[in-house]
Amino acid sequence: MAEGFYGIVVLIIIGIFILGQAVRVLREYERGVIFRLGRLIGAKGPGLILLIPIVDKMVKVSLRTVPMDVLPQDIITKDNVTVKVNAVAYFRVMDANKAIVDVEDYVYATSQICQTTLRSVLGQVELDDLLSNREKINQELQKIIDMQTEPWGVKVSIVEVKNVDLPQEMQRAIARQAEAERERRAKVIHADGEVQAAERIYQAARTIGQTPVGIQLRYLQTLVEVAAERNSTTIFPVPIDLFKPFVEGFVKKGEQK
Repeated sequence: MAEGFYGIVVLIIIGIFILGQAVRVLREYERGVIFRLGRLIGAKGPGLILLIPIVDKMVKVSLRTVPMDVLPQDIITKDNVTVKVNAVAYFRVMDANKAIVDVEDYVYATSQICQTTLRSVLGQVELDDLLSNREKINQELQKIIDMQTEPWGVKVSIVEVKNVDLPQEMQRAIARQAEAERERRAKVIHADGEVQAAERIYQAARTIGQTPVGIQLRYLQTLVEVAAERNSTTIFPVPIDLFKPFVEGFVKKGEQK
């Protein structure tokens, strides 16, 4: 009687173990790649998955986008400047079967491809382009890396260059260059202002020169502005032309008489 009871308990334990090995539950973002006696059956999921114990083996794969930091790389740019650059890549598994069967570790393989491509692409650009044309470089990196990972069922959607560490002497050289550029722009703006002011003064002189009375009025206005300063004594000459209209008036009156 006792032996029968123990036998039932053993059978129950074995049944629970087999059931635990046979039943799998996968989340919405997970897929299970099934191997039956070593041969690929296919990817299943999400939801409840039933396996044949001992015969079937399942490898779980996540389909979510994975952000991966690309380790800093020492790069010599096209103009022979040594910089240290790191980046970040976003990728996800599109084909779970390929990601498991065609490559041993798709995460590690993608990381290595990102590092080698980063060195290769940035080694062909100059430092100025690396600092100013980030968007174009990011697109080129994404295109090349995605092309290389596509046979593994991995889609690389975004690659972004994060930091570009420059040597101290190069940072000082760039600072001097930026300062010189700002000084050049300031001088150009000042020169443009001088040219515009000269043109305006020339136009004003031509306009006033067309009417002698206008010159006299401008002269008188200047005298009023100077006289507003009460802390100084101003001695100014009176031009003969100022009295010319009055003289001509007296002359005309004399001729009429």
